[in-house]
Amino acid sequence: MTDGVLRLRPFDPQAVEVVLCDADGNLFGSEEPAFDASTEVTNRLLAALGSDRTFTPHVLRRRSMGRTFRATAQDLAAEAGATLEPGELERWVAEERAAVIAHLSSVLRPDPAVQGPLRALAGAFDLAVVSSSALERLAACFTATGLDNLLPADVRFSAEDSLPVPTSKPDPAIYTFAGEQLSVTGAAGLAVEDAAAGAQSAVAAGFPTVGNLQFVAPAEREERIEALRDAGVVAIVPSWQHLTELLGRETAAEALEAAGRAS
Repeated sequence: MTDGVLRLRPFDPQAVEVVLCDADGNLFGSEEPAFDASTEVTNRLLAALGSDRTFTPHVLRRRSMGRTFRATAQDLAAEAGATLEPGELERWVAEERAAVIAHLSSVLRPDPAVQGPLRALAGAFDLAVVSSSALERLAACFTATGLDNLLPADVRFSAEDSLPVPTSKPDPAIYTFAGEQLSVTGAAGLAVEDAAAGAQSAVAAGFPTVGNLQFVAPAEREERIEALRDAGVVAIVPSWQHLTELLGRETAAEALEAAGRAS
């Protein structure tokens, strides 16, 4: 590891044309507050299924990070020996989505440590979002964090809403679909993911992938690094700032500072 960047596999930054960004836990610290809201709905779902099982937000996050509530609900129903009829599943999905969106809208804020590096990347590459989350949830998060202009609605791809049949990472379908829509394949697209499920999705779709620890808690970083390494990422960075350096880009603040030193 040099300059905070762990390089694991060769890749060519000069080949990159599009940076494909996961959203939750990557562009904003939404994982923990989202699971705070989701856990209440999940536990009510379990009670409705006749299960006496309950989750804490921490345990549910560890189990389901990178996956949709839809996928988690179906798994939990199967484990409880119960069946969720399609209409009932959709009602629970809508209820969980509304609870999470309301909570994220109230707690997320713009983050200069994300906005600055993203602006630097946007000056050199096309940017897109490839997420398991619903488009409605993404819209609320991007508005709350001030990222709407950098990542507008027409470059957001959701495994929940953009595909004919909803799916969830690590299924590569959403990355494959995004690549088709953007006319980008292989080394021309660089995925940035914080979790193993997302990295597995991008790698399976043929995109070199960088693991990003920007919003990973320090106590979880060692385990996350190993999971991302096993998922096949080409590098792991501690932050978006480090990604700009890996790709040979400066933030506006760095460029101004360098210009000042030169003068």
